[in-house]
Amino acid sequence: MEITPLQNRVALDLGAGTGRLACLLAPRVERVYAFDAAADMLRVCRDKLTASGLTNWQVEIADHRQLPVEDHSADLAVSGWSVSYLAIWNPDSWRMELEEWLGEMKRVLSGGSYIVLFESLGTGNESPVMLEHLKDFYPWLDEVGFEKKWIRTDYKFESLDEAEYLSRFFFGDELGDNVRKNHWVILPECTGVWWKKI
Repeated sequence: MEITPLQNRVALDLGAGTGRLACLLAPRVERVYAFDAAADMLRVCRDKLTASGLTNWQVEIADHRQLPVEDHSADLAVSGWSVSYLAIWNPDSWRMELEEWLGEMKRVLSGGSYIVLFESLGTGNESPVMLEHLKDFYPWLDEVGFEKKWIRTDYKFESLDEAEYLSRFFFGDELGDNVRKNHWVILPECTGVWWKKI
C-alpha cells in the first residue's frame, strides 16, 4: 500500500458492509476485523471471507465509536464511505460524534499506526467535486490533520442497460439518465483518500 505497508498488520475495517475492503485486506495483513452496525451487510461479508478460505478474520457488529478491541491492539484502521455518516446523520452534534470516533481510533491503534478513509468526491464525475452533504466532513478532516489525495474508482458494467439500471437504483434517476445519455458502460467516479498517522 502506498500509505503504509500491510504485512504483519492487524487491521480494522470500520463500516465494513459487504466486505469490499476487508476482502482486499485479508490476504495481505496478519488479521482483519470487520465491523459494521448492520447485521445483514456483515452476513454477506462473512460469506465472502469464508469463501476465500482464509481464517485470519473476524466479523462483528459494532459502532465506530465503541469497538470491541483492546487498547492499542491494531496497526491500521480503514473505512470506506462510512465514517462520514457520523456527520450526515447527526447534523446538530456532528463535531462531537467525529471527535468521539477519533478518540476511539487513538485508543485502539498503537503508536505510529494509520487511519485511512475513502469517501466520495462524485459519482458520474471525471474530476473531483465537493458533495454538499459532506460539506462539514471534508474541512473537519483537514482541521484534525488528515492528508489527502484523490483517485478514480470507476464502475465497469457488462452492458449499458445494466449500467443504467444499477446507477438509477443506487444513485437516482438523474445519474441513470446521464448514464444513458453519455453511453457510460464505465461510470466515472472520483474517490478521496484521507490518511492520518496516530
